[in-house]
Amino acid sequence: MDFYNLDLSDNVLDALDDMRFETCTPIQEKCIPEILDGHDIIGVAQTGTGKTAAYLLPILSLLDDGGFPKNAINCIIMSPTRELAQQIDQAMQGFAYHLDDISSVAVYGGNDGNRYDQEKKSLALGADVIIATPGRLISHLSLGNIDMSRVSFFVLDEADRMLDMGFNEDIMQIKKYLPDNCQTIMFSATMPKKIQELAQSLLHNPVEVKLSVSKPAEKIKQSAYVCYETQKIGIIKHLFQANKPKRVIIFSGSKMKVKEIQHSLIRMKVNSGEMHSDLSQAERDDIMYKFKSGQIDILVATDIVARGIDIDDITMVINYDVPHDSEDYVHRIGRTARADRDGAAITFISDNEVGDFKQIEKFLEKEVEKTPLPEGLGEGPAYVTIPNRRGSSRYGNNGHGKRSNCNNRNGQGHGNRQDKRAKTGGNPQEKDKGKEHSNNNRRNNTKDKTTPHQNKPQ
Repeated sequence: MDFYNLDLSDNVLDALDDMRFETCTPIQEKCIPEILDGHDIIGVAQTGTGKTAAYLLPILSLLDDGGFPKNAINCIIMSPTRELAQQIDQAMQGFAYHLDDISSVAVYGGNDGNRYDQEKKSLALGADVIIATPGRLISHLSLGNIDMSRVSFFVLDEADRMLDMGFNEDIMQIKKYLPDNCQTIMFSATMPKKIQELAQSLLHNPVEVKLSVSKPAEKIKQSAYVCYETQKIGIIKHLFQANKPKRVIIFSGSKMKVKEIQHSLIRMKVNSGEMHSDLSQAERDDIMYKFKSGQIDILVATDIVARGIDIDDITMVINYDVPHDSEDYVHRIGRTARADRDGAAITFISDNEVGDFKQIEKFLEKEVEKTPLPEGLGEGPAYVTIPNRRGSSRYGNNGHGKRSNCNNRNGQGHGNRQDKRAKTGGNPQEKDKGKEHSNNNRRNNTKDKTTPHQNKPQ
């Protein structure tokens, strides 16, 4: 679907013109009309599907149409990490380029006192959109720096990661400051029980939009080593001796293991850096800068910290351990082979991870190539699952494994949107008439209010 087929404001469409965005992604096509109609949303889709635009575009369009309080905070967007908050803020600047009356501020931790004072001032003036990490927002709330009594939109981006990082209590505390008629939008990569429970406590009669997890890009060369835990560092040493590493990410689900891997790489005199939650924000920023700028060749990172970080030129992803589910696997290896580049994804499968990886292969509908172990490392475990006496499974040879459970503006102005609309078919004037009628109906139905979203279905 083309963006011009949606009921977005002219100023938002102008920004999309400038950024050369024409066609919606599936999540955008399904979510944008529902958000414009005032419905609460629970969206389930993996990273990279266009979720940020799926909520930013309709919210900005509604704010642009008017009818919301002036000098008040109208939208709160929650992000699990500072890195993702910065990316949302960048997208915000692009989409709101032609919205002169819409202001925003990003609020996140790890900054000096000067930034905190700037945040405090922006909050006091009533920025329309606040993009915040939970901890930093709680800090401002506790000091009385922010008034959320007139917020119209509350967005939780990557809600599953926020819960993984222990922000559940913070989210519920923030919820207490929001008005009852606030429209709530939640996005998550997965839908476990804890996310369902959170949705029940926050959302009112939500529309559920769920996209199936897409398969990894075919241009990603996937392979795996079946090995014991003690053989994994030896495999890395072999890989990096054969080819000098450049633009490599090594993922592990444990920050303790990330630290161990980093120590091993230092002993190997490999130019690497580690990324995990035990680092200060300044340290994390420094590592990311060095990796993006090419000052370090290898980034060793946990899933939580690395999620949402966009780097286009990754040549190889190494799964030091098998991800817990298919979504995490697709998310990890999707870091490589971007922007029409080739890339490789290598997974280390220890004896207690065989069952988990077989589930991933089942999702992929193919068997991932198993590479023989390098000479000198000995034999690895068999790639088999062994049923136990109770009929469940234990994995590997020892049977002690775990259970399987844009901004690209060209400096042009508004552009000739009639020509661009004509490309999509139909009469641009007729579309403009339909849009005017739709906008009038929406204003009559949803914007005739003194407090936001009073007519939202409860």
